Amino acid sequence: MAGRSRELLDRRLSRVVVIDLQERLVPVIAGREELLADTRLLIEGARVWGVPVTLTEQYPQGLGGTVPEIRGLVDDTPREKLRMSAADCLAWGPSSQAERSQVVVAGIETHVCVQQTALDLLAIGYQVFIAVDAVGTRHPRDHDVALARLASSGATLTTVESILFEWAEQSGTPEFKQTSALVKARSAQR
Repeated sequence: MAGRSRELLDRRLSRVVVIDLQERLVPVIAGREELLADTRLLIEGARVWGVPVTLTEQYPQGLGGTVPEIRGLVDDTPREKLRMSAADCLAWGPSSQAERSQVVVAGIETHVCVQQTALDLLAIGYQVFIAVDAVGTRHPRDHDVALARLASSGATLTTVESILFEWAEQSGTPEFKQTSALVKARSAQR
């Protein structure tokens, strides 16, 4: 078998960061129900494959904590931040020193905290994947322009389902069957 493309996600090299899905921010986001459902699928799939998930919260004293339907899926305490970019509060250092150099980014807002985090992670060598169905903003134009900018800056735009099946690599395993069941359940909701 030939080696896998470096452009594909590898569950052994991946981590997920979910940015600022907070109680006072989520209600103003366009398509929030779909975004939350797709983020939930991403987190549940990451758990199946043993991919670590980190939550961030922008000034939680003023904006509230992570919404319960997402917070309840992650054991670790969310990382608090005041800067728009989460790179500092993640404190992962350069990718050359990291065991996991692929970062899947989800959350809000696409043109603010998601974009700044992704650009900062790219600057320190991480391979960044934007889960386009698990990021959002208040205004579609801001979302679209941010995704275009991120793609032109080197981030890979993809979907939650693509991410999960790249982590799977092959069918027939118990984890694949769990992943497939999660995807089917999400598809039934659409």
